[in-house]
Amino acid sequence: MTAVFSHGRLRLYLLKLLDDGPKHGYELIRLLEDRFLGLYAPSAGTIYPRLQRLEAEGLVSHTAAGGRKTYDITDAGRDELRQRAGELTALEADIAASVADLSTLAGEIRSEVRGSVRDLKRELTEATRQTRRTRWETPAPPSRPAPTNGPHAILLDEFDQRLAAFTTEVGRLVRARQFSDTQLRTAIRLLDGALDGLRRLLR
Repeated sequence: MTAVFSHGRLRLYLLKLLDDGPKHGYELIRLLEDRFLGLYAPSAGTIYPRLQRLEAEGLVSHTAAGGRKTYDITDAGRDELRQRAGELTALEADIAASVADLSTLAGEIRSEVRGSVRDLKRELTEATRQTRRTRWETPAPPSRPAPTNGPHAILLDEFDQRLAAFTTEVGRLVRARQFSDTQLRTAIRLLDGALDGLRRLLR
């Protein structure tokens, strides 16, 4: 997003949004988020200082009600929009291209996450199978018979329950949530880290 809104272009786009009607800061943030299909949303620390500068320059004004400021474009702001109509057209084209790129990237990351979840589930299933095989098939030394109950069996049962709950919850989260790029990358790292930890543990 930095490249799309570099060199004062976010300021120009805020004027464009306000030209469609008065809005408070939160509405502007949500409109930008919607424009980028939820893949980008500016922070309040990005939007409000720019609104204050636009107001100081006489390009927008605000009214306050209920502790909330509603911003409106001024005639001077509309004049700037007219003077920069060509820049605004180019900005809209760049935003459309950026949204297309982000959508493609998000699709690739979601596919990678789904693949990682499937791989993790397969690895965990195999680890459980191996654990059960060791539990039931490997003969214990005569002096120490394999326990059929007690703390060891209880822990193995708890492991099975936790494994089932984990895989179910991961699948539910992936299907239910609309992840941001940052969340998806973090999820991938967490899954990879969990898988590596289990591999080291089971060697």
